[in-house]
Amino acid sequence: MLSQKTIDIIKSTVPVLQVHGTQITTVFYRNMFEAHPELLNIFNHANQAKGRQQTALSNTVLAAAQNIDKLETIIPVVKQIAHKHRSLMIKAEHYPIVGEFLLKAIKEVLGDAATDDIIQAWADAYGVIAQVFIDIEKQMYEESATISGGWSDYKEFKIIKKVQESEVITSFYLAPTDGSSLPVYEAGQYITIRLSMPGEKFLFNRQYSLSCASNKEYFRISVKKEESAENPDGKVSNYLHSEMNVGDTLEVTVPAGVFTLKMEESPIVFLSGGVGITPFMSMVETIAKEQPNREVIFIHSARNGSIQAFNDELIRIKERITNFQLSFIYENPSDEDKLNPYFKKDGYIDSEWLKENAIVADGNYYVCGPVPFLQTVVKGLKENGIDDAHIHYEFFGPSINL
Repeated sequence: MLSQKTIDIIKSTVPVLQVHGTQITTVFYRNMFEAHPELLNIFNHANQAKGRQQTALSNTVLAAAQNIDKLETIIPVVKQIAHKHRSLMIKAEHYPIVGEFLLKAIKEVLGDAATDDIIQAWADAYGVIAQVFIDIEKQMYEESATISGGWSDYKEFKIIKKVQESEVITSFYLAPTDGSSLPVYEAGQYITIRLSMPGEKFLFNRQYSLSCASNKEYFRISVKKEESAENPDGKVSNYLHSEMNVGDTLEVTVPAGVFTLKMEESPIVFLSGGVGITPFMSMVETIAKEQPNREVIFIHSARNGSIQAFNDELIRIKERITNFQLSFIYENPSDEDKLNPYFKKDGYIDSEWLKENAIVADGNYYVCGPVPFLQTVVKGLKENGIDDAHIHYEFFGPSINL
């Protein structure tokens, strides 16, 4: 338990964190990786290079400070982050390292303003917050190792099938090299893959949504090839597309994630942009298998038909669901795109279009895609009177504020 004095000091630092939080976390990561370069085998290099991880950690620290007297209110967010940690194999022994360099970063950025009392208060608070994560993640590690078909740490998989879904998206079917069965996973979850690349000192890991319903034989991930391999975001995706083929191996962790399908009777509306369609393929296939009479509205937005994946697969799934509305929206459609019977609009989704095509009584809305897409769609849903409790969305990568 934290003393009232500690709580008061932490609360008093909130305005400072709002101004300097990202600067503190940037210094934190720089210094920690200089002292412990082995941790670069765990962290996503692209998220570091783009500043996304720094922003996400800053948001987390700020939320912890704002709620230090009622940490139970941020448990849902803690669990979401803990799933990512478990998937990346972040362990209890890493937390003291993080704590040491976070406190040093606070002192370095704030200078004399970071008094001994402030540093001690944050040391005490970090100990409590870290233990919350450690306890939740310990349970997650135990569950992943003991479920039927589960395992601990990373496990070797091989590519058994590689399918080009569009000009920019390719699916990889992955099966354990030891021939074992796979655990049941929830529709919408993701896996972490880890691989080494020629000429690179550290391992690379990426988290990809599973793009098919749970089965005992294989995982499927569907990867967008970024435009440039020189872009930090594109290094792994280009390597997968160009160099990884059937028979090649990589390492995988047990599926994780909280952005999952709720098996309710209420209508469900999927709104995806670009490669954000991938978790919804797992969800809609699961509905076709287990709830074929559920009302489904599936709206997908892409730049054009040539880069859109799963057109034919969605049409096949549509035939298995009694009440299924399918709509494609293209920013720059070709004449051929406009002949697609499910093409409904050129340009972008807006509030008015949502009102006419997506709003249903008692519906639940699942949104996934790039941040500008998320911002537009979530704002449009709220403008149409949809309550936050019925809007579910997922970031690819570290969560940031919409």
